Amino acid sequence: MIDTGAGNDSPGSASLSYHGGNLDAARACFPAAPLPWLDLSTGINGLAYPMPAISAAAWQRLPLQADITRLERIAAGAYGASDPGMIVSAPGTQALIQLLPSVLKARSIGIVGFTYGEHARVWQATGAAVRHLEPGEPASGCDAVVVVNPNNPDGRLASVDDVRALADQGATLIVDEAFMDAIRPSQSLIPHLPKAHAIVLRSFGKIYGLAGLRLGFAAASPDLAPRLRQALGPWAISGAAVQAGSRALADAAWLARAVVDLEMAAQRLDTLLHSAGFSIIGGTPLFRLASHARAGAIFEQLGQAGILVRPFPHHPNWLRFGIPMQEHHLRRLAAALQN
Repeated sequence: MIDTGAGNDSPGSASLSYHGGNLDAARACFPAAPLPWLDLSTGINGLAYPMPAISAAAWQRLPLQADITRLERIAAGAYGASDPGMIVSAPGTQALIQLLPSVLKARSIGIVGFTYGEHARVWQATGAAVRHLEPGEPASGCDAVVVVNPNNPDGRLASVDDVRALADQGATLIVDEAFMDAIRPSQSLIPHLPKAHAIVLRSFGKIYGLAGLRLGFAAASPDLAPRLRQALGPWAISGAAVQAGSRALADAAWLARAVVDLEMAAQRLDTLLHSAGFSIIGGTPLFRLASHARAGAIFEQLGQAGILVRPFPHHPNWLRFGIPMQEHHLRRLAAALQN
């Protein structure tokens, strides 16, 4: 049995506990699992935006600055930014998270709640002191504070007023809104972005189901946007990402339909998990966090069936499930849970 606790020394198991999407480690842990794998370990939309035809020029030349500027203008409209100049495109929000320590030079970081572990990891790697804050706890003494909204993995949603209150405490505010596109009504900080010392991260690949395209955005205050651009350097995103992102972000009708479809699919998953003895802790329309006394055994049972979900070393009763968007995927999960 794979031990998903913090004391496990297996590299494959540790990778599965660290973050979702690691099918290489899953195959190593469960070599006899049937193919193809059903990856429910991430919060990526299982019904992707239909990719447009990418022009030959997008592959053959470097992206034009005019095209990147147009993409960022479209993103500003989609996210409610008052000024397109505050939008900075990047090859995924993870790349932005990696850059923040070198851009901000903060030495004392407050991170709100149990959340996405990459934020703590990248700051600790630079020698910064990381302090975990309870929701609502003052960030006194922190140079920067990180809040993931809605939170990953439990879906906790902070109001705009609560998030702005963190900015008022003087620390640089970093808000990770990777799953905000799936929330209705939106509680994004971007339309209310403080004039200084604030960065909001937005994922493209999750809601549009195009994680492999590697595209994300930061909405940054005027004092920080130029520093992010300089840190990323020229041609940070591909011509294909520019073309696909420009089309998808302008397609508000597709996004509205996708959120409805995700909400319905999340309800179907909740019903299935309840019937299997899980308690739903929370989540978003892109993932559900559930608790079960036998979560470790169920994780292994699903892995043997070629289904990957997300375990948590410090919460052994928790499993996070991505949303099965196709009926045969839901049936496969149901069969594996019954077995």
